[in-house]
Amino acid sequence: MLFWLAKVGTVVNKPDQDYDRATELRIQIAAHDQAYHGLDEPLVPDADYDELVRELIAIEERRPDLATSDSPSVSVGSEPNEMFTPVEHEVPMMSLDNAMDLKELDAWHERILKGLDASDKPKFVCELKFDGLAVSIRYDDGELIQAATRGNGRVGEDVTHNVLTIRGIPHRIDGAPKILEVRGEVYLPISDFDELNRQQLANGGAPFANPRNTAAGSLRQKDPEVTASRNLAFWSYQLGQVSGGPVISSSEETFALLESLGLPVNPEIQEFSDFADVREFCENWMGKRHEPDYEIDGVVVKLADLTQREKLGSTSRAPRWAIAFKFPPEEKITRLMKIDVSVGRTGRATPFAVLEPIFVGGSTVSMATLHNEDQVAAKDVRPGDMVVVRKAGDVIPEVVGPVVTERDTKSEPWSFPKTCPSCSSALVRSDGDANTYCLSRTCPARVETGIIHFASRNALDIEGLGERTVRGLVTQGLVRDVGDLFGLTKNQLLEVLVADASNETLVNNLMTAINEARERPLSNVLIGLGIEHLGPTAAEMIARRFGSVEAIANADVAEIEAIDGIGPVIAQSVADFFSDSHNQLVIDKLKSNGVRLDLVDGETDVPQILVGRSVVVTGSLDGWFISREEAKKAIVARGGKSPGSVSKSTYALVVGAEAGQSKLDKAEELGVPVVGETELRLLIEIGELP
Repeated sequence: MLFWLAKVGTVVNKPDQDYDRATELRIQIAAHDQAYHGLDEPLVPDADYDELVRELIAIEERRPDLATSDSPSVSVGSEPNEMFTPVEHEVPMMSLDNAMDLKELDAWHERILKGLDASDKPKFVCELKFDGLAVSIRYDDGELIQAATRGNGRVGEDVTHNVLTIRGIPHRIDGAPKILEVRGEVYLPISDFDELNRQQLANGGAPFANPRNTAAGSLRQKDPEVTASRNLAFWSYQLGQVSGGPVISSSEETFALLESLGLPVNPEIQEFSDFADVREFCENWMGKRHEPDYEIDGVVVKLADLTQREKLGSTSRAPRWAIAFKFPPEEKITRLMKIDVSVGRTGRATPFAVLEPIFVGGSTVSMATLHNEDQVAAKDVRPGDMVVVRKAGDVIPEVVGPVVTERDTKSEPWSFPKTCPSCSSALVRSDGDANTYCLSRTCPARVETGIIHFASRNALDIEGLGERTVRGLVTQGLVRDVGDLFGLTKNQLLEVLVADASNETLVNNLMTAINEARERPLSNVLIGLGIEHLGPTAAEMIARRFGSVEAIANADVAEIEAIDGIGPVIAQSVADFFSDSHNQLVIDKLKSNGVRLDLVDGETDVPQILVGRSVVVTGSLDGWFISREEAKKAIVARGGKSPGSVSKSTYALVVGAEAGQSKLDKAEELGVPVVGETELRLLIEIGELP
């Protein structure tokens, strides 16, 4: 577009950068809308899409003459896919405006107060923002007759047959209003998503990108049997068209009606009168976003009173009475500079991506895991690619996949190296194993990572023995395995830590820490040795049963497996470890260097009254038990098991303060008794619940 300016009789043409950028943004956003809503294959992370929309809105607000009636800034979703029968929504399914931080959330609050009379004291309802697919489900005379996606907000896609396969959605509701339209979110539980990907990889298929896209793709299948196999779930959160039902005046009454009709309502919904509590709710869930077994990407904040909602009304695309507080993005795009391979203590060679540093999920990421050779091939990521990187809480960042449209036409697939990057030994991959290994026991990388694990907090807890010091000890040949640690002298440590006044203090502290580590409990020693498949609970059980490393080494597989809670895989792994000649030499070295290998922590010789019972402990304990860990030890000491998750075999769930909701939900679903510390004490004393 050109501006024609008259100046002293001269016509001047000037490029209009706002017009050009707005046009470019509309084209990009429309393509992303179609990819995300229409094809369930987003081209960019949500945060990048949000930035494009916000930039377009800013231009249109600054230049109203550039706003158009069909702009993506005022539209919802995408046009329905022609594969499906179109469904016209009697009440439009709108989108939500976003608040990207607390400052923007406060600004929305100020707009709410200005839009209401001074006498209207607003209450707010906070709901988790599910990362799934919005649907509308219609019941006539209690019978489910139609289900549709949001589509463009006015017309959606008929997915009735697929919705009928989703657990938790009733096909018939007794006592329902004559016409009842329920709106909510279809999602795929994270545990089911993980299992689905395990099956995909086992069958040679490519892994699915994330639960949201998988849920959307599963719902929009032509074959309902495919949808039924995906274990989709549903949360209801709103009413659309209702006729012949009770008069509803608040969100509380809305959710009460939905629950009374047997529709699933999320248990985390809360109502607040003070907006400071709304802010706190948002901040709390920002830190707990990975606790539920479903993905959330924010909090939806709404006015609780429906009359106040009606008074504020809506724009062409979103209600003014609601806003989505978005959590910081956990997916970003950056360049994959190269693919390297790291070797761990077991010899497993793991490929990882070296990235152009990018801030994502609250921290700067420069490396991300690629898991194994098959995952690299399935994702087809290559050095030089622009890639999507995901960071979920404390989980190691991972590369989701490449942005193929940005790929250099000359790029070639990456090949797994044939030799170990640390010791140049041949890398080996056995038939049927997804992992590749370096088998050399003297591989510096294996030795270093093994020692770092041995000195870690959950094992021997040798404070001051960091990666740099370990690397120096191995490089200078002072330590070849964990047994050598306890034979080190002060002068040897000073050689590694360049001698100066401050380093002598560090060395003295490290010598003290090494000496103290000689007296660690047997279970910690077993964990430190890095026995494959052996976790803390199993290590504790084995330590209590046998009492010493010597007794464990002399036990056969059947004796180890006879311990309740120890399966054949763990038993075989423990037996194999102690029968290995190299490991026997390490044990002898530990013993000769004064390491106690027969200390059993906590109670001994207690009655085995919890054999066969699994008791899960969650939350903080501050009554009879000092901590949750102490409670678990007491359970294990009596022959019971104390795993980290609730299952059908769980005897009881013990709940302390600030317990996560997901375990409570699972216990309720499976009918597992939920008890407190008082009942736990009885359980420890008599072996059963009162």
